[in-house]
Amino acid sequence: MNAYKEIILNGTWKQNSILAQLLGLCPLLAISTNFVNAVSLGLATVVVMLLANLAISALRSFIPYEIRIPVFVLVIASLVTVVDLSFNAFLHDLYLVLGIFIPLIVTNCIVLARVEAFAAKNGLAAATLDGAMMGIGFVWVIALLGLIREFIGQGTLFSGIEMIFPSAHAIQVLPESYPGFLIAILPPGAFFVLGFMIAGRNWLEARANERQREQLRHQRTQGKSGNAIASDAA
Repeated sequence: MNAYKEIILNGTWKQNSILAQLLGLCPLLAISTNFVNAVSLGLATVVVMLLANLAISALRSFIPYEIRIPVFVLVIASLVTVVDLSFNAFLHDLYLVLGIFIPLIVTNCIVLARVEAFAAKNGLAAATLDGAMMGIGFVWVIALLGLIREFIGQGTLFSGIEMIFPSAHAIQVLPESYPGFLIAILPPGAFFVLGFMIAGRNWLEARANERQREQLRHQRTQGKSGNAIASDAA
């Protein structure tokens, strides 16, 4: 169980593919103009990562080491094709908005990195969980980025939700007279917001590490005090 907890924590926070490893920034910055687009691409990535890790872990004993990369890419490309055609069939309007970024999941270094670094070396359960957690780590970051950019840039939430649920509508959070903040929905805005998110994560990590050091110092102090009392008693 401890190993699975470590996989969950690594995927969602400690080794987060975006905030910690800075992988897959191209789709992250291009699609995160609003919450709906961001989550849609993120969920597509989760499906591909989970199934790719599962497939490679199941087939790893049969894949010669020399040709592993072409085989990994072939498996990922097959899964991406299924996801791409599914979007085209069932969510066509959203498919047109996401455009080339669904097929480009094939080249997303997050997917290939986890297949190579983890799925090819671990069992089915661990590999599947790793793919899911790394995908979820990608989803929550891109979703938060899209939410912030949409709110600052347009003053709305869930813009484009009608492409998924035709009866739903975007929520106008700020007054309709809000002129918008164009840079927030342009690539420079994505870099600024992502930079603040990375800084926030690093600050939280620094505080957590400092608390751990304080606990260790406290434990050492108590240990020395206990040894001194024992020596005096002797």
